[in-house]
Amino acid sequence: MIVPDISQDEVAVADHYDELDPLYRRVWGDHVHHGLWATGRETTGEAVEALADTVGDRLRLKPGQGCVDIGCGYGATARRLTATRRVRVTGFTLSTEQSRYAAAHPVPDVDIHVRDWLVNGLSEASVDAAWAIESSEHMVDKPRFFAEAHRVLSPGGRLVVCAWLAGTDAGGWKVRHLLEPICREGRLPSMGTREEYEAMAAAAGFAVTGYEDVSRRVARTWWICAGRLVKAIFVDRETRRLALGARNRSAVLSIPRLILAYRTGAMRYGIFTLSKAGDDGARREPGTSTQQEPA
Repeated sequence: MIVPDISQDEVAVADHYDELDPLYRRVWGDHVHHGLWATGRETTGEAVEALADTVGDRLRLKPGQGCVDIGCGYGATARRLTATRRVRVTGFTLSTEQSRYAAAHPVPDVDIHVRDWLVNGLSEASVDAAWAIESSEHMVDKPRFFAEAHRVLSPGGRLVVCAWLAGTDAGGWKVRHLLEPICREGRLPSMGTREEYEAMAAAAGFAVTGYEDVSRRVARTWWICAGRLVKAIFVDRETRRLALGARNRSAVLSIPRLILAYRTGAMRYGIFTLSKAGDDGARREPGTSTQQEPA
């Protein structure tokens, strides 16, 4: 597990997203996650929605199901899956600003809370499906993240986790100059490998029914962010102020690191599909990879 040299906690994560809220929305929009490209010809909007749709597919969502979006950001994925799959979604975010934006864009059957997932307050076996898109990285206690998901899921329920992962063999300068700073600058208390995630999921009681490494299909996200950020710094005073003077301005430095981390294989992007006991489909997902993509 990669751990930053300055410890991070839920307060630091909330402060990061609250302060940089205008920058995130200006540079990337209301989906605070990577895009997923299949052909390379998709627009950015199509790519970010493709990732949300992939999560819905892996969960096998059915109309009327109650779901949890763990680390829901602005609620964009929750809104999309409610509209396309006709499910009900409860979302959790640490950011007051993200919650405020979600409240200004309400839709039926989406309920957003400012609350730490590790103390979510949900009843045992109360939801049918859950997902965490790039939020497990911000969890101080990752084993508890999985344990809470297992607790609140009904028997047969599914959890999909889209995660930034350390390359299994990453070490030396890749950790020192890429992964550790990425954790520190992005307010990640730790970054695990695929093997560590699967071990924590299994310890919580999940069966790992699918894994796909989509690093190559998401990596262009950061080239797009870099281009948009540079342009916005020149034309927008608020972006310039945040990028150059905010408490959390070091996050801007992570963009070139992330580009290089993907290029060198130091960092991977994985999609895990997990099942709680009672699912008669506790088999590996058809069409998913069980191997890392080559760097």
